[in-house]
Amino acid sequence: MNKIKKGDMVARKSYGKDIIFTVKNIINTKKEKTAILKGIGDRIEADSPIDDLEIVDKQIVNKRLERIHQKMNYKIGKAKETRGTGNYKIGIVMPNHRSKEKIVTGKILHLDGDKKYSQKSYYYYKKLGLNAIVRNIPEYRQPRVVYQLLKMYHPDILVITGHDGMIKRGTDYHNIYNYRNSKYFIQTVKEARKYDQESNKHLVIFAGACQSYFEAIISAGANFASSPARILIDFLDPLVIAEKIAFTENYKYITIDDIAQELRDGKKGVSGIGANGKMTHK
Repeated sequence: MNKIKKGDMVARKSYGKDIIFTVKNIINTKKEKTAILKGIGDRIEADSPIDDLEIVDKQIVNKRLERIHQKMNYKIGKAKETRGTGNYKIGIVMPNHRSKEKIVTGKILHLDGDKKYSQKSYYYYKKLGLNAIVRNIPEYRQPRVVYQLLKMYHPDILVITGHDGMIKRGTDYHNIYNYRNSKYFIQTVKEARKYDQESNKHLVIFAGACQSYFEAIISAGANFASSPARILIDFLDPLVIAEKIAFTENYKYITIDDIAQELRDGKKGVSGIGANGKMTHK
């Protein structure tokens, strides 16, 4: 008897156990039990018959989680190293300037459909000294709350992410109903642009997750989005985009070519129209 339950760490046998998932929910249908799955290292949501799932040994899960943590700390270290080569430090008075000057990095509002990714994202931003508010909000609720959150926090950069995935892989690329959460990301971007028109904030927006409907998200008003090649994206990819915008001077225009080499799969995973940086001198 299969004892897989909500919260278990599993892999799909038919996919060669390539991705480790958390069981988000189990749905009973007339034919079989189906599990709704969330990737632990990729921002993907999928479903699978219970019979196709196998519980992953705790040691394997712990090793994978440790690799994820090590990768995040490596990224943080590299980012700090890069910032250290510049002629500024975050948020402190510049000693070498005739007039005292303070560097202010862009303020980030990050909405994440995954609680654990929310915690990891906050850790990433905090370690880099960035001014970031991270809220764990399910994808379907993000369009309902984004306008009020923008009015509350007045960020320069908005990250809209969580989990996504194509229901029928490799087909119906331009059918919004073939994506698990892209419709919510699109709606959230549109709501954010309503706020932006009123506030004239020139908000920089990243939106999307694994296999998201890239073209529709960009058309809705995002500066950067996933996933042009409908592939999985690393959970760090949205954070890297936000970090780069926050640390780029507001008179400089940053393109995906400036960031792609720091993303796991480059422009296949994330692309966009670019944006001006949000770092200012005061």
